[in-house]
Amino acid sequence: MNSNKRAAKIVGVLFILAAVTAIIGLKLYDPILKGPDYLITGSEHANQVILGAVMELLLVVSAVGTATTMFPILRKYNETIALWHVCFRFLEAIVITIGVISVLSLLTLSREFVAAGAPDSASFYASGTILKAVHDWTFMLGPLFMLGINTMMYSYIFYQTKLVPRFIPILGMTGATLVFICALLVMFGVIQQISVWGGILALPVAANEMILAVWLIVKGFNESALSSMTAKN
Repeated sequence: MNSNKRAAKIVGVLFILAAVTAIIGLKLYDPILKGPDYLITGSEHANQVILGAVMELLLVVSAVGTATTMFPILRKYNETIALWHVCFRFLEAIVITIGVISVLSLLTLSREFVAAGAPDSASFYASGTILKAVHDWTFMLGPLFMLGINTMMYSYIFYQTKLVPRFIPILGMTGATLVFICALLVMFGVIQQISVWGGILALPVAANEMILAVWLIVKGFNESALSSMTAKN
């Protein structure tokens, strides 16, 4: 297996890993992010919450992995855009990591709340509200705002170079635009991120990642397009 085919398979696997860990991680956070008694249920399900954090950290690794693995290929067409893609993917990873820290901090607060017997529940819940808000904002900025920028960058290069069939980057650029719009609508309070409209606007970019992942694992990058890019450099 040559290096390009190996890189394609790695990127495909990492895209799938990112999607799976993101979904599982968010679901495992339910006890500490949902319900009025989250400071109690969070402590009761501490191991589940920690496992959710581990899933999101795997998501961070996957996000960084896709960017760094694609960089040597994308830079053959446009090094500037390829570098931007890496930088914004790192920013996405940092934002998600901040969200993980906020949830783990909330778990610590939950444990302290239970251990203290809630002598001043108002102050605990005030701190909890702040930590939940930090998670909610990072959950929007990472998987929506930054994701839209990243997807547009690599999809544009894929479209120009024909490294993959053009219907995939067209779906990617469409999905990137819609998920970026979704991020702005959520920021201005027009829609909720976890809602019907939020799901509809995020669906194309999710579909693009899964279709791209499967294509890269099964078919890899277009070798003739890669050869043409290499010859130009």
